Amino acid sequence: MADRIADLTAEIRAFRDARDWRQFHAPKELAVAIVVEAGELLEHFVWLDATQSEQRAGERRDAIAGEIADVAILLFELADNLGLDLAAVMRAKLARNAARYPVSKARGSNKKYNEL
Repeated sequence: MADRIADLTAEIRAFRDARDWRQFHAPKELAVAIVVEAGELLEHFVWLDATQSEQRAGERRDAIAGEIADVAILLFELADNLGLDLAAVMRAKLARNAARYPVSKARGSNKKYNEL
């Protein structure tokens, strides 16, 4: 997985650099762009219940995939610009979450870790 993340990050960096866009991609700008793109993703599901949102996901699969890709591309670039190994920080967060949400307490529950 780490190799694939590194490869994708390199492709994103090459795309950005070929256009001389690094100057516009400060951490704050990328964080704002992530929120904007996440909002565009959310637009597909606003006011829908769980069943309707599952149906919408199927109906608008390509458009939703495009929004997910936008969020991911920006996230990969932000991590890269900050010198973070995205695979490593994701694994570390998963490990923290595993400790916070042990299967014996969290399975089938939507409670926050401090409520389990």
